Amino acid sequence: MRSFFGKYKLFFIVLFCLSAIIVYLFYNALQPKQKLPIYQPSMVNPELVDSTIQEKRKYHTITDFSLMNQNGKTITQKDYEGKIYIADFFFTTCPTICPVMTKNMASIQNRIGDEVLLLSHSVTPQIDSVAQLKKYAMEKGVDDSKWNLVTGDKKQIYELARKSYLAVKTDGDGGPYDMIHTENFILVDKERRIRGFYDGTKVEEVEKLMDDLEILKASYSE
Repeated sequence: MRSFFGKYKLFFIVLFCLSAIIVYLFYNALQPKQKLPIYQPSMVNPELVDSTIQEKRKYHTITDFSLMNQNGKTITQKDYEGKIYIADFFFTTCPTICPVMTKNMASIQNRIGDEVLLLSHSVTPQIDSVAQLKKYAMEKGVDDSKWNLVTGDKKQIYELARKSYLAVKTDGDGGPYDMIHTENFILVDKERRIRGFYDGTKVEEVEKLMDDLEILKASYSE
């Protein structure tokens, strides 16, 4: 008996390995694919829902925009066309949450490939000129090929924050006394739809974002 098993030891090892692989593949095939939600305004803040607009389209999407980045280049949705991206709202003179958010966004920058971009909107565009954004970008290690810090018309930026990115629940007119301050990182897919919200000041939330990013990327390769 010993000689039998000794003679066919390699065969049994290979058979066992193949069986384990087959079981693993079957298990994965039977597991439900992870999917991310597609956020609608009603899921975030029902008070801001425009029912007329919602009736005309199936999914909420980020509206067109035109803003200026740290290099003085005009940035529009065309620059993000066909890309997954992560957006947030900050200001360069913020002493509280923004430095932490920027540090965490920089860590994301170092972990993403060319198929993912970053977009940070200044909520104090009257202070954050192109020159100020460039100085800040250089201090924080911003890679211009992956990450745009943008400034521009305050009303447009605040409209984007409230009505497009659903980043804040407060109302306002984007006027001189209006102020937005949010820790949200927003994950946007290639169709300009919101797929996730994350607290950009928390490492565990950033890790959740990175996990969700992989799920989203995988959904485009299926």
